Amino acid sequence: MIPYWLSRMQLLLGDEQVECLMNSHVLVAGLGGVGGICAEMIARAGVGKMTIVDGDVVDLSNGNRQIPALHSTAGKLKAEVMAERLLDINPALQLDVVAAYQEEHQMDALMARHAFSHAVDCIDTLSPKVAYMKAAVDRGIPIVSAMGAGGKTDPSKATIADISESHSCKLAKYVRKRLHEHHIHTGITVVYSPEEIDSERVIVTEKAFPKKSVIGTISYMPAIFGCMVASVVIRNLYQQAGIATEDVL
Repeated sequence: MIPYWLSRMQLLLGDEQVECLMNSHVLVAGLGGVGGICAEMIARAGVGKMTIVDGDVVDLSNGNRQIPALHSTAGKLKAEVMAERLLDINPALQLDVVAAYQEEHQMDALMARHAFSHAVDCIDTLSPKVAYMKAAVDRGIPIVSAMGAGGKTDPSKATIADISESHSCKLAKYVRKRLHEHHIHTGITVVYSPEEIDSERVIVTEKAFPKKSVIGTISYMPAIFGCMVASVVIRNLYQQAGIATEDVL
């Protein structure tokens, strides 16, 4: 039975499509600026089962762009903050919380944790990001990945495309190169922007560990990326119910 709080989406999509979402299980790795809003949009679409993954804690520098980042949540695990929020959105949500950083060698086990309908990659460090993507491909799990939203300010340039079509994004370039080493060239949907980044807005520092640098960000760009990523997941899932809409990459 479709709950009342999903009645507006039921009106838009129809019973079969909403029920398809309610019966889906989505894995979201990375709950920062992109992943936090992405996870929320997926939950608000009525997806019935979710696994969320993030080992980081809220830092006040996250406050300009991340859903879990508030003064009241500083120092708390992002996964636990997001879990409380998602369950407040949908108390019936079946939620698996992995509040630990996932190393490269752990990605296969993560993908085997449940029978996932879709995977979402919002990881912002290269090696685990690529390992996560490869693990999804190896298991035949549909995946959408967020490329770099940092340093970007123009929302009109954000694009959904196959990884092979991405360009003018440094993170996408490095991801493609690593994936090619695993003989993966196509079949992964990405959200990216070719907008040029001002190098003066990037600081190389050990404080960014496990990343190598800190990049300037604005409030809306990670959220736009996250909503676009979520849109790919949601549309891919409800189209399995046979709805005739425009193609999703």
